[in-house]
Amino acid sequence: MNNMNSSNSQQQQQSSEARHDDDAVLTEFLASLMDYTPTIPDELVEHYLAKSGFQCPDVRLVRLVAVATQKFVADVATDALQQCKARPAPVVKDKRDKQQKEKRLVLTMEDLSKALSEYGVNMKHQEYFADSPSTGMDPASREE
Repeated sequence: MNNMNSSNSQQQQQSSEARHDDDAVLTEFLASLMDYTPTIPDELVEHYLAKSGFQCPDVRLVRLVAVATQKFVADVATDALQQCKARPAPVVKDKRDKQQKEKRLVLTMEDLSKALSEYGVNMKHQEYFADSPSTGMDPASREE
């Protein structure tokens, strides 16, 4: 029984030390957010947080959300790029045109949709077709 008590007290001590280390790391990270200027401005993050009903006067928390958002956008962009690279390239007849096409990638809504779906975001977009300059105009003002 004595071995169990000493074992439990050692585990509790180790757990307490681990929590203290975690708290120290978290405190240091939150302090570093005060000196960091995220890509997404604080005002924009505050606007969308307020729009969703969340208000927090702590700038560190706003910046934490900005950093998480920046990471999410970067991950989605990277995945969309991978989708774009995995897409079969169109067949090109002219050699000069082929050299130019190989260097240039075109990100499509389909690539972005596939990348977002991996994160549980279902994006639906309208298909737009413009057959003539008057497409989308009021029928009364068309000159056909």
